[in-house]
Amino acid sequence: MSDFTNGFWSLYVAGITLAGIIACAVLLWVAGRKKVAARSDNTTGHVWDENLTEMNNPLPMWWVGLFIITIVFGIGYLIAYPGLGSYQGELKWTQKGEYDTEVAKANKALEPLYAQFTAKKPEELAGDANAMAIGERLFMNNCAQCHGSDARGSKGFPNLADSDWIHGGSGEKIKESILKGRTGMMPPMAAAVGGSEDVRNVAHYVLSLSNSPHDSLRAQLGKSKFAACAACHGADGKGNPAMGAPNLADDVWLHGWGEQAIVNMVVNGKTNQMPAQEEKLTPAQIHVLSGYVWSLSNRAQPGKL
Repeated sequence: MSDFTNGFWSLYVAGITLAGIIACAVLLWVAGRKKVAARSDNTTGHVWDENLTEMNNPLPMWWVGLFIITIVFGIGYLIAYPGLGSYQGELKWTQKGEYDTEVAKANKALEPLYAQFTAKKPEELAGDANAMAIGERLFMNNCAQCHGSDARGSKGFPNLADSDWIHGGSGEKIKESILKGRTGMMPPMAAAVGGSEDVRNVAHYVLSLSNSPHDSLRAQLGKSKFAACAACHGADGKGNPAMGAPNLADDVWLHGWGEQAIVNMVVNGKTNQMPAQEEKLTPAQIHVLSGYVWSLSNRAQPGKL
């Protein structure tokens, strides 16, 4: 791949571009100077379809003028804008810059709309129909790709519509997650737990914490080995939101359920990342979005709204 990103290809593209413009200019010059011997009837002698005769007339001046304007425009464009390989152009124009300008203009126009929500806490916004309508649109455009249009997630992508929160489910914690993103990492723990049988035993002990089907004998043997996991998940396996360590004692399985899924986690570890949205969304948009996400797991609980 590095062969296609070195300096040669930039020069190659620039060379072909300039050669095309120069060729057009040379073609125009040659066509203007070359004289074809004409017959007395001012034809070249070329006839097609029995009666289509090629006349020996010079190029119309308006056509020549347009040709020259096209060449001049092409040269001017390549000086001002990127087009000659890696040359950025005198105006330093980029697609990203154009996009950022348009987004900034749109966000400026929307500031009055979001101003009415900034004084409220995310939990309070959950009771505002206008805020929820806007929050839903923000969610569909920026979050649904991973968490699903119903916010119930899928394997590897957390369900935002239940009450299980790895980093905490308050409005401010949700806002923090959206703003800065999250990186969850579980290191491979097989060496700390013991041999392959010990890993299986730990898997069954983890299953027992949530009353999932398990081998009780293996679970009993794995309880002492779980000490290697307790530093993050706690002695009772209920996790630690401050560290982003999931609760293993509920019935929520982010990366798959069952002995083999847990064994794979212990042996291989796992890294999950939610990208930060602070450079994509404005603080006001994140504030409204936080209220909407908070509402997803609280709207069905009496007294929450």
